[in-house]
Parts: sequence; C-alpha cells; structure tokens
Amino acid sequence: MLALTALTLLSLWLWTPDVPRATLEARYLAAPADLRQVGPWQLHVRDSGPPGATQGAVQGAVQGVAPGAAQGVAPGAVPGAKSDAPAVVLLHGFGSSLQTWDIWAEGLAATHRVVRIDLPGSGLSPPDPAHDYRDERSMQLLSALLDDLGLPRASLVGHSMGGRIAWTFAARFPHRVDKLVLVAPDGFASFGFEYGQAMDVPASLSLMRHVLPKPLLRMNLQAAYARPESLTDAVTMRYHDLILAPGARQAMLDRLAQTVLQEPGPLLRQIKAPTLLIWGEADAMIPVSNARDYLQAIAGSRLVSWPAVGHLPQEEAAETSLKAVADFLR
Repeated sequence: MLALTALTLLSLWLWTPDVPRATLEARYLAAPADLRQVGPWQLHVRDSGPPGATQGAVQGAVQGVAPGAAQGVAPGAVPGAKSDAPAVVLLHGFGSSLQTWDIWAEGLAATHRVVRIDLPGSGLSPPDPAHDYRDERSMQLLSALLDDLGLPRASLVGHSMGGRIAWTFAARFPHRVDKLVLVAPDGFASFGFEYGQAMDVPASLSLMRHVLPKPLLRMNLQAAYARPESLTDAVTMRYHDLILAPGARQAMLDRLAQTVLQEPGPLLRQIKAPTLLIWGEADAMIPVSNARDYLQAIAGSRLVSWPAVGHLPQEEAAETSLKAVADFLR
C-alpha cells in the first residue's frame, strides 16, 4: 500500500499538463494580428521592417498596435512592414520557436523586412490540421506564406531542422530565394536516421506527452549550449511553456516519426542562391564537421564558425553571429 501511494504521488508530481493557449498568448503574443490564417494553417508570424514602411504603419494603427510595440521589433521599425526593403524569412529548429531569433530580428529589421514564424505545432502555431509534418508539406507552407505576404522572393535563414526546410526550398524553388543562411543545418544522416527510412521513435519518448518536468527538459536543452550559463532560467521557462502548448508535444512526436531524410547531395547541388553557413565549433548536436559536405555540394558557399559556441549561435553568440549574417545579406 505504501509503495502504491508513493508511486501515485510520484506520478502526480511528474505529470505535466498542457498550458492553456490563453495563458501562453498572454505571455508570448506581441499583437493579436500576429496570429494569421495562411491556407489551412494558423500561424504565429512576426513581421517587422525598417522605418518608412508606411503601409505597415497604417495597418498597425488600424489594429491599435503602436509601431515598434511588438517584441523583437527594432526601434523605429514597423510591425507588418510592406516596404521595398529586401525580405528575409527566419525558420527555427525542432522544438524551438520564433523567439530564438529575437536579437537577429531586431538587428536585421533596420535594413530588411524580417518575417519569422512558429512552424505548425511549435510556439504559438497550433498543430498542422492534417497532422502532416513531412518536408513536402513544409514546402507548401512556405510557398503559401510568401504568397500571403506578397513576397515573390525572399532570403531564407534556417536553423537545424529549419535549415533543412530552407535549403530544400532553395533547391526546389530557386526563383523565390535571394540568399540562403544555414545555421547548423540538418539533412545528412546521423545516429537514429538513415536515408529513405522514417526514424524509429522510442516508445519511452512518447511519455513526454504526459511527463515533462522542467528540470528534465533543462537537462536535455543543455546539450545545445556550449556554456551552461547561456541556458538561463528565462530561456528554459520559454522552451518549457511553449512545448506545453496544446497539441505541441504530439506534433513533435509526429514530426519525428514523419521525417524521412533523402541523400541531400543532388538537391544541394541545385541551389543557386549565395549561401552562408553559420556554425558553433562546439556544437554537440550537429557537428561542424558536417559543414564540409555542404561546402562541397553548394557552389560558392562559405562557412563562418566560432569556438566555444554550441548548436544555437543565434542565442549563444547572438551579436557576433548577427554581424556575419547582416554583412552577408547586405
């Protein structure tokens, strides 16, 4: 009886329910207009740009949003900017959200129209209505997003999984991509992934749908950072909150189960956009040695990397990596 009671108490302590959407939106939604319908998807989109984007200013005034009031918008920038500034779209990695780009978005918004999104089932974007997370579906989403924003072309920036989505789109739709920035991109086979086969998701991982205490998540997140102090309590809280969004954990499991990598060489060789690779030399998740494969496959591509930086240069070396990206995009 004592053992059963102890097990029950332990289960109750570890049980981690979803966080209500209203709570998450109060914490992480800068403006109601940032939730927009794009085709079949409802997406959380932050859209900012340089001063002088008058159409965006009008839209902000109509919606009751003061220019520059949204989080991650540079001083003087305008949410929903529709200026003639070149556009750049930022795509986050697995389990992350658009907040990973906060510092980059603020810096780039001085010269670019900066669009960053939560991919379906991540951040404040609800799960895909068809529960389809294959790369082909991501191509459809990105095309629909550019069309919805009135962007015939844009530069793409993608991190990890978002990097794979970005380079796949650049290969398949070269007429829509100006420049390409790949931050520790995913795509080459590694432990647990083989070309042409879906990942065998361990049954134990499915427990995260019910059990995900913050200390356990923090322990897993730490592998992405080279310096422990980079993973602050605030960052841990943000990741934990958004992974507990309704449907997010199942979406993560579905995305893993539906990921089927193809040998990337043929697609990478089709990329025509100027390409910059960004990497932390202490990346323990996708090693910087993978950069050689990209440099060989993408004509004219080049690499910028830094020691003592892990899998998230945009967070761990934000200002330094921002300068490299801003110089490249200009």
